[in-house]
Amino acid sequence: MKKYLLLTITFLILLTRLIYLNFYERELYQKILLSKTNNYVYGSNAPRGRILDRNGVVLVDNRGVKTIYYSKLKGITVEEEINIAYKLAEILSIKVNEDTYKDFWLILNNNGNSLITSDEWQLYEERKLSSEELKELKLARIPEERINSFSMLDKKSATIYNLMNKGYSYQKKEIMKNVSDNEYSLIVDSNIKGITTGLTFERVYNYGDTLKDIFGSIGSIPEEEKDDYLEKGYELDDIVGLSYLELYYEDYLKGEKDLFKVNDDNTLTLIKSGHKGNDLVLSIDINAQLELEKIIKDNIIAAKKRKYTNYFSESYSIIGIPKTGEIIAMSGQKLVSDYHNPVFQNVNTNLINSSFTVGSIVKLASISTGYKYGGVDIGTKMTDGCIKLYQVPIKCSYKKLGVLDDLNAISKSSNYYQFKIAINLTGQEYKYNMKLEPQKEVFDKYRSMFRSYGLGSLTNIDLPNEKIGIIGNNYASDLLLNLSIGQYDTYTPIEVFQYVNTVASLGERRAPELMKEIVNDNNVILKNDYPLLNQVDLESKYLERLRLAMNMATKNGTARNYILNFANPAGKTGTSENYIDTNNDGIIDTKTNTLSFIGFAPYDDPKFSIVVINPNLYVDNGTDFTKTYYPRYISQSITKFLFENKI
Repeated sequence: MKKYLLLTITFLILLTRLIYLNFYERELYQKILLSKTNNYVYGSNAPRGRILDRNGVVLVDNRGVKTIYYSKLKGITVEEEINIAYKLAEILSIKVNEDTYKDFWLILNNNGNSLITSDEWQLYEERKLSSEELKELKLARIPEERINSFSMLDKKSATIYNLMNKGYSYQKKEIMKNVSDNEYSLIVDSNIKGITTGLTFERVYNYGDTLKDIFGSIGSIPEEEKDDYLEKGYELDDIVGLSYLELYYEDYLKGEKDLFKVNDDNTLTLIKSGHKGNDLVLSIDINAQLELEKIIKDNIIAAKKRKYTNYFSESYSIIGIPKTGEIIAMSGQKLVSDYHNPVFQNVNTNLINSSFTVGSIVKLASISTGYKYGGVDIGTKMTDGCIKLYQVPIKCSYKKLGVLDDLNAISKSSNYYQFKIAINLTGQEYKYNMKLEPQKEVFDKYRSMFRSYGLGSLTNIDLPNEKIGIIGNNYASDLLLNLSIGQYDTYTPIEVFQYVNTVASLGERRAPELMKEIVNDNNVILKNDYPLLNQVDLESKYLERLRLAMNMATKNGTARNYILNFANPAGKTGTSENYIDTNNDGIIDTKTNTLSFIGFAPYDDPKFSIVVINPNLYVDNGTDFTKTYYPRYISQSITKFLFENKI
């Protein structure tokens, strides 16, 4: 019985392996077989698809570079490959690689066997010396004068031979790219066995460094991922997307290479034509993008001319369409020099992987928590004041704001109003110097509501490596109050962008998107339908209340004039306290303020949205720098441009 069971198990294992090889690794082994038995070779890399803006302006293109390749043919000998290397060396002005000289000398001299003693050969046969150790002995014993006697032709041949034999035997090898027209022509006319010519396509960025980090990089397949790519049908010399958009949309952007059969006379017959990759059309408007970058840079320089901006060096902004989540422009700029001779660095990727405390802009989500769980309702009035908890410093609004309802609490940005809601949600009634003992459940209620708007969760933006901000894991009474006014957890600019879009869209949360569509010539391969991620669990009357409060804030509240009034805007400002280490000694020594703004317009039918975040804008030393309302200059300039140019 055991014998039959063992046979059955063995049969199942073999069957499983056969199915796996036949279905999952079929393409890989077909490619290997094709290369080893039928003398087929692939052409050079086909051009990747271009990257365009929403109006069809080409942002990223391709440039063909003349390149020489070698494909190892079935049955070719070492002597024949050496001969090929010397023929190529006579034509190509290739840069020599000194590390290849000794290996090449061994190959030219019977593999250096004469350098090994009989005793050492005996040890090798007895497996007391490994082949690697034997080679090390050979390399160490090559007379230096032999290597020094190499001519330039020998050195170039050594370099070329090394390139011909790197990697897998069935893999096509790149010998040299950027060859001259004359070299290219001579190679074609020489008809050297195994040598093919073609174009290697390199990326061209038509707008310099603008969004270059968001476009991402391309390059050779990473060693640790080669098996995955081979299973997908790639060759090891293929160029692939390595980061951001190039990586995220690799399956669409990659091209397909020509397939050739190598004839007996070493000529090539085209078997299958390749094609370029599909074009990626972005939601980005390049004119708005360039203008946004200019506005941010100009305003960083303007701010640096004021007092107390010692530690301000970077600013972030995103412009988009609330109803879809489309990103029209996105920019992070960092001043890396003295502002008198400004040099800026693009830090666009910080928009998705760096986080900040953003202050009162979270109060829309915060009051939503109160609405949902009974901490406040429409029309609830309070007289603004201060909160004093046991063993916690007194906490107030930035000034006395008088009697407030929920609308005025948002538009005038009352801290006290939010503090009272948070205390109400603990089930306790506020009393001076009371002991507030909030449970984790209250924090969870806030964070659940915040996440439903996009704060504290991945936004699902179409870029890899997105990070969420820092979510605190302590649950003290003062931290609950801080959470309610945006002074505890941190959020990325892209989270804030999704959040303002969700408010503008009456609770409809969608992923911020850069891809508008994928096209091939005039055919649309894939069109973004901007799916709904979730609907905020709040009655529509409350969601409409939030938009109205933001509209009031831009008319006579803290966000007044942040967006030009003719746009009938809605907005919310935020100021948060930060503590930084200014001399890198590991000690937090300076208090700064970060100023943020979110907005959209028109408030009752939003066509565009804006986020502006300015980390460490000014040193908190009692000077009311906020009276200058620095961030308003950015948002004002942006909206003026958007309306004048009908973006």
